Amino acid sequence: MTDVTGLTVGVLGGTGPQGRGLALRWAQAGIAVVVGSRSADRAEAAAAELRAAAGLADAEDRVRGLDNAGCAAAADVVLVAVPWEGHGELLTALREQLAGKIVIDCVNPLGFDERGPFALSVEEGSAAQQAERLLPESRVTAAFHHVSAVHLVDPAVTELDTDVMVLGDDRAATDQVRALADVIPGMRGVYAGRLRNAGQVEALTANLIAINRRYKAHAGLRVTDVFDR
Repeated sequence: MTDVTGLTVGVLGGTGPQGRGLALRWAQAGIAVVVGSRSADRAEAAAAELRAAAGLADAEDRVRGLDNAGCAAAADVVLVAVPWEGHGELLTALREQLAGKIVIDCVNPLGFDERGPFALSVEEGSAAQQAERLLPESRVTAAFHHVSAVHLVDPAVTELDTDVMVLGDDRAATDQVRALADVIPGMRGVYAGRLRNAGQVEALTANLIAINRRYKAHAGLRVTDVFDR
């Protein structure tokens, strides 16, 4: 698999549950992480908490916090883990900082009503395809949609029993994203097709939320009969 140990991963939305959880797991795996937020102070506060949780209290170079623009500029690979409502505006503002970089979009455009979660219609087809349109000079991928934030931040969960479906049109980029999944114990990155297929992957999150509510669980996904890592 692709070696990702020398990468710096930026997490836009690193103060939210999904971004914070993935940042923690990557830091524990030895990956340098930059937490991004609209507020640099808030980002650094979150980074300090992550350093403590990962046993890296004195390693400020390994986990640091910056505002979103600084995070995007400082990282080699950038995870987008922000609410759907702010997705387009943020990526438009960071187009220059994200140029030439692998962008991992894990945003799920969902709505909620009295009947539960449901997938929202996106003009481009998916959040990832919106990112592709807004970031023409970036290498956009889609991944990490179905990983439980509760499990990610729980120190009692030492292995994440889940596969991560990785989509994209750039083979080298999807290989790097798969490798970033593989460094987290128990997790496996699985190539799942071109970026044009990201819509149904994002929408499937609504089904998982319904499963988790019904069974009081934190379910993920496993892809069977795939052994080629």
